[in-house]
Amino acid sequence: MNVQRSFASEEAGVLYLVATPIGNLDDITVRCLNTLREVDVIACEDTRQTRKLLNHFQIEKRTVSYHEHNKEASGNGLLQWLAEGKKIALVSDAGLPAISDPGADLVRDATAAGFPVIPVPGANAALTALIASGLPTDRFVFCGFMGRENKERREELERLKRYSETLIFYEAPHRVEKTLAAMREVWGNRRAVLARELTKRYEEFVRGTLDELLEWLRSGEVRGEFCVIVEGNTGPLEAEVDDSWWQSLSIVEHVDHYCAQGMGKKEAIKQAADDRNVSKRDVYNEYHRE
Repeated sequence: MNVQRSFASEEAGVLYLVATPIGNLDDITVRCLNTLREVDVIACEDTRQTRKLLNHFQIEKRTVSYHEHNKEASGNGLLQWLAEGKKIALVSDAGLPAISDPGADLVRDATAAGFPVIPVPGANAALTALIASGLPTDRFVFCGFMGRENKERREELERLKRYSETLIFYEAPHRVEKTLAAMREVWGNRRAVLARELTKRYEEFVRGTLDELLEWLRSGEVRGEFCVIVEGNTGPLEAEVDDSWWQSLSIVEHVDHYCAQGMGKKEAIKQAADDRNVSKRDVYNEYHRE
């Protein structure tokens, strides 16, 4: 058995994973503040964002950039500092680092090299939204951000379709309506919750079915990052309804439905053919015969 153990010492370099507030600055912990004051350097997703936090708490500390686009080069530099005995805090813009934010690669490499990695816990948007959602909290799956392409998003939704656990997503304001529409199409009209501006002055939870949430999204301007909490699959009846949503549509209406969701015509024809378990050529010919 290959068991790896690591312990912090006065001489060893240490990587601290430090949670930062997701909105309300008062949510930072005393331990997080003490860690930020004591380390040699703070690796940030966005140094400007972290500098606001440090200035608020009057912390003077060197910061370096560590984000999705430079994580390989920056990560190598951080590992070198750890080898030199430096103590490093890794932070994201908000919440826990390495959760839908950079950090997992650095943790993997640091642990593989034998450096101690110490979590300094705190706020997390997904769990904050879940516990106030009103949906089951005993079992859940965190899914993060959905794929941006229609095909990728649909494949992911199909994979998650049978999950009975409560499902948690993050989504940007300009994509949230399209994402909920795709969920409604693949999963049926499940219960769901939209949470935004968590811990801030205008914190808001919108609860209802996917149809009701879509109506709410279309009724006004959408702002802020969202946590989307959706109930899991509740039984075979829901699956049967989901699988037959297109049966009353003609082939032309079926293809046009996907086109209206943002698919290209070629992709829409392929998806309609997959739904109906017929060849793409048959759907293509029927669609262009009209």
